[in-house]
Parts: sequence; C-alpha cells; structure tokens
Amino acid sequence: MHFDATGKISLDHIYDQPDPRAYFTTLRTLAYQVPQIARPYFVETVADYRAAGRPMPGDPPGRHPSPLKILDIGSSYGINAALLRCGVTLEHLYERYGAPEAHGYTRDELLARDRELVRSTRVSPPPTSRRPSPDGCSGGSLPPDAVFVGLDVSNEALSYALAAGFLDDAVHADLEAADPTERQRRQLAGTDLVISTGCLGYVGERTISRVLDAVEAADGKRPWMAHFVLRMFPFDAIGASLAERGYETVTLDRIFRQRRFASAQEQQLVLDSLTTVGIDPHGLESDGWMYAQLYVSRPRGSFAAHTASASAAATASTSAASTASTGTPASVSPALVPSSAVARRPSGHPSHAPRGHE
Repeated sequence: MHFDATGKISLDHIYDQPDPRAYFTTLRTLAYQVPQIARPYFVETVADYRAAGRPMPGDPPGRHPSPLKILDIGSSYGINAALLRCGVTLEHLYERYGAPEAHGYTRDELLARDRELVRSTRVSPPPTSRRPSPDGCSGGSLPPDAVFVGLDVSNEALSYALAAGFLDDAVHADLEAADPTERQRRQLAGTDLVISTGCLGYVGERTISRVLDAVEAADGKRPWMAHFVLRMFPFDAIGASLAERGYETVTLDRIFRQRRFASAQEQQLVLDSLTTVGIDPHGLESDGWMYAQLYVSRPRGSFAAHTASASAAATASTSAASTASTGTPASVSPALVPSSAVARRPSGHPSHAPRGHE
C-alpha cells in the first residue's frame, strides 16, 4: 500500500481510468460520503448568492446572473455536478457503476446511460434547500440552466465527465504549477461559485488565487466559495490570501465525515499529521474516520445574517445517516463562525495538483 506525502493512501490509479467504475468501486469500500453531505450546503450557498442579487455588468437592476456558473476544483469524474444536476444520491452512483452488471458495459455504453440520466433528470426539479423563499414557496432551487465547469489534472476523468454531460466545460490544468492559459482564463471567466470536496490541501492559495485572478480580470466579478477541507490541512494561508482580496471566511461549527481509513497504518500517519498541526483527533479521527470542515468565503459584508436552514437541508439529504456522517447529533443547529475562531494551526501544507477529492 503506497502512501502520499500527506500520510493518506495514494489513490491516483482510480483517476486515470477511461470511466469511473474503479473510482466508485474503490471509494465505496471506504464509505466515502462527503459529496452527498456537501450537496445541500452548496445548494444553500447558491440560494444565498441568488438572494443577494449580484448582477452581472449590464444586467437590469435586480436580475440574477444567468446562467449561474459553478467551478468544481478537483472535479474528477464530475461527481458533485452529477449530484447537483441530476438529483441522484451518492449511493445511487455507487450502485450505478459498482453493480456486477455495470462491469459488463463498454465505455460507450456507460456514456450512453449517463447521457440519458442527464437528459431525463434535467426536466425534473433540481435539488433544493428547505429554506422558504420570501413568497412562501420552497426556496433554494438550483437554477435549471446552471453551468458546471470542472478543474482537474486528470484528463481521463474530465473527458468522461464532459462526454457524459455532467460537466459543461473542463479545465485540464495544474494551477499550482502554472498560470492558466488564455483559453483556460476564458473558461474560468464568469464563475459565480467555486466549490470543492477534499482537494484543498493538495492544492492551496496559488490555485485559488489564479482562479480568482482569471475571473476578476474578465469582468470584475468576485465569486463566492464553499470548500470542504480535511482537518489535517490548515486553511490559514488560503484564508489570509482571500482576506487580502476583500473576502471574509466563516466555518460551520460542525464537522463532517469524509471516509474511513483504508488501514491502521494510514490512520496512524494521519493522526501524526494532525498532532503535528495542533489538531486533537480524540473521538474523531482516532475512531476510524477522516473528518472535514466547511469553509464559506464571500466578499466582505455578505454575511449579514445566517440561519440554521443549511442544517435542515443537510439532515434531509442524508436522512438517518446524518448523525453518523457529521459526527454530531442532527438536532444540533450549527452556526457559522469566523474561521479565525477555529483553533489556530501552522499554515504550511503540501501542495500537489488537484486530483479528485477522496
């Protein structure tokens, strides 16, 4: 079993396959679950963004930016986009690609099935939060014309997600190593929301800064962000860089299960990493699971108010598994707190290209 510089097992091999069967088969054995947990929080952030009425240059007053553009850093095979766009669950995807009959399909047959999934679900209501809108109707819907863009270093994963229709565009780049090309800048332009579910820590402030440089240079827009980050990876350097750009970052006072450890050796290496950066793993990683925190970053002044509606949405999404997934009782109403209120940790962390989000 090979371990990377972070102490985690290396899963690079599941991202270089022509289709996602190895990805889902492997991660299912590790009970990987953070994309499912993240979905209602992403939807809630979209709802807040739209409610803020942030117009594009030239838009009539009060008009929402349309179509809303979401950039997924470390998108791999388009998992977050599939969950948000198609309204399916992660368990559905595990079964879709991991069931015995799925291994008899060719890549073209898998793609045909996935294109039909995207086509058939686009006519259905997308995932919603449960926060009521001002007119009393159900609020927080994901716009049906939302555009999903993936950023990853795996060309195989991006190619599949694009061909399946989970992604509308794909940026094949390592922004830790180099600035985006002119074509990639055009692809990043117009981004409204930047999300990730595990790749921060492998990439850092250089990737975030280069994305924001490209977006801001195009039209002056400052996208909102929602990142689920493993506790072993300090967010300090990214948060400080964002603060210099006029962002404020808050985190939820709840943590989220990401996946089980693959072995006792991986667990011990991660526990050592946590101790090194001053994080207490007792009762959490010491019990066999990796945990992540949610960081939400918006232009300063956007956090005028917050309710516990995201908690209700997350509970609805994960049903009875919510308590086990988050590590806290579902009845606890989490609150957003400034990220500086989280225990201070050293800012240094490894930087590697964004390859998925396991």
